[in-house]
Amino acid sequence: MPGREPYLQKLRYQEPRWRLRQLGKMLEQKGKKQLTVRVQVVDVKGLKQLARLYVWVIRGTPLLVQLYVIFYGLPGLGITLDAFPSAVVVFSVNTGAYASETIRAAIEAVPAGQLEAGYCVGLSYTQTMMRIILPQALRIAFPPLSNSLIGLVKDTSLAANITVMEMFMSAQRIAARTYEPFALYCEVGIIYLIFCTALTRLQSVWEQKLRLE
Repeated sequence: MPGREPYLQKLRYQEPRWRLRQLGKMLEQKGKKQLTVRVQVVDVKGLKQLARLYVWVIRGTPLLVQLYVIFYGLPGLGITLDAFPSAVVVFSVNTGAYASETIRAAIEAVPAGQLEAGYCVGLSYTQTMMRIILPQALRIAFPPLSNSLIGLVKDTSLAANITVMEMFMSAQRIAARTYEPFALYCEVGIIYLIFCTALTRLQSVWEQKLRLE
């Protein structure tokens, strides 16, 4: 390609990461297709469809229904889990569905030229993903993933519906004895507020560090 070789020769003496970014920009300007790496795309027959079904079901049903299905529904099939393990399974599966979509979107948001640049300097697909694509995708995915974590902290109060002894259920039992539900529920709300505020502050600090790196 005319004019490309002198440009690449000049880049050999530049800092490697900056060189990859510049090469990626050059390739994008040449009309390369947009990067379409998908977390769900796997060369195993049926696995892609299974992943899509998993995300569709989890995102389309309420978290409380999922808790009831695992804790109250599975015993009807001969599978019994205690309350706490049931809550852990449901929260993990639910969060995983949303996180997978967040990460997929973050990877697709990385400019197409970055993948092509990795190939041009001799990196394999795995090396390109680990050293170039995923570090950039992390910066994009970090804010929504952090928000999901904060949402998960608040959603843990739903575990009281399957008899997990957490703050909300403890407040319910104390209120039944003291007849002071207003003060107790306000205290629980304040505890959640303080904890989520601390997570939000940490999120802001880490986001700033990621921008500076």
